[in-house]
Amino acid sequence: MARPSKAPERRAELVAAARHTVVERGVLNLKLRDVADHAGMSPGSLLYYYPSLSDLLEDVQQEAVERFCVAREAAVAGEADPRARMRAMIGSGLPNGKNDELCVLLYELGTIARREPAYAARHIALYERQVRGYVGILEAGAATGIFDLTDDPVTIARNLVTLEDGYGLHLTQAVPPLDRSVAEAMVLSYARVSTRCSLEDPA
Repeated sequence: MARPSKAPERRAELVAAARHTVVERGVLNLKLRDVADHAGMSPGSLLYYYPSLSDLLEDVQQEAVERFCVAREAAVAGEADPRARMRAMIGSGLPNGKNDELCVLLYELGTIARREPAYAARHIALYERQVRGYVGILEAGAATGIFDLTDDPVTIARNLVTLEDGYGLHLTQAVPPLDRSVAEAMVLSYARVSTRCSLEDPA
């Protein structure tokens, strides 16, 4: 009986090693040897599982996008009221600071999306998945009369995600110009105006 392949397990280990290396060193000057050293193997051994560093980083990006989206969806899943769902959604979309591993990873890999269509496609999928999450909350709030939307749900949702992205980039800088609580308050402010709702739970 043939022994089961360890390739999937080894690839998962390499994705983890690459993830940590990107966060520590950044992606612009990243070398295959950097990841191999972190994984405790030679560059040649790494190439047995991934033909190139780009192939490995594609899997890193795919895994990071999925983790981020699943975490956001889980944050709102337990909330029934659109106001609570909106607050939870906004709270789950911002980095906790410059050392937020997952958000830093996504921003770093986003620089490759400027040049590589495959990376850009996953970056777009990430954006649209977040937009859909907001659209669902906005439509539910409008349907129940809790929200009185100032624009169509897609436009508001896209603005919310874009605000998160902009503030998130600031929060992950070496010297952030504002802290997370301020950024969250700013996004919430736009959400209140665009929904004509205080977003507070009813008394």
